[in-house]
Amino acid sequence: MKKYHGVEGHGDLLRDPETNSIINSNSIEYEQYVARRDVKRKKNEKVETIEDEVANIKSDINEIKSLLKELLNGS
Repeated sequence: MKKYHGVEGHGDLLRDPETNSIINSNSIEYEQYVARRDVKRKKNEKVETIEDEVANIKSDINEIKSLLKELLNGS
């Protein structure tokens, strides 16, 4: 089992001596981070979906305008 060292001034943080990485041993903070990350990801996905829908609507409107112009010109 690895032995971690405490990070001075941070009771919930540990340092892995082999990789020098920092590990948060506070599971509640980690769960909160994961929840915030998921909310942000869902928000970004929603924005992307809305952007795609707007692009499709623009395309449809341009097609309708083109068809209306054809009708008005008698083609």
